[in-house]
Amino acid sequence: MAVPKGKVSRQRRDKRRSSVWKLTAPELVACPNCGALIKPHHACPACGQYKGRSVINVEESK
Repeated sequence: MAVPKGKVSRQRRDKRRSSVWKLTAPELVACPNCGALIKPHHACPACGQYKGRSVINVEESK
């Protein structure tokens, strides 16, 4: 069974855990068709196009 060689100080322990909370913001790009911000490599939820062709049927609300 694994046993620690010695006590790990609070400073050393907290240094190891310090980068856990850092999250990166999702990248957003403009849709070439309508200009809405979308995730890269995803179909646009506003106009329903991906790489210049329609892949999702989007009904416009008036």
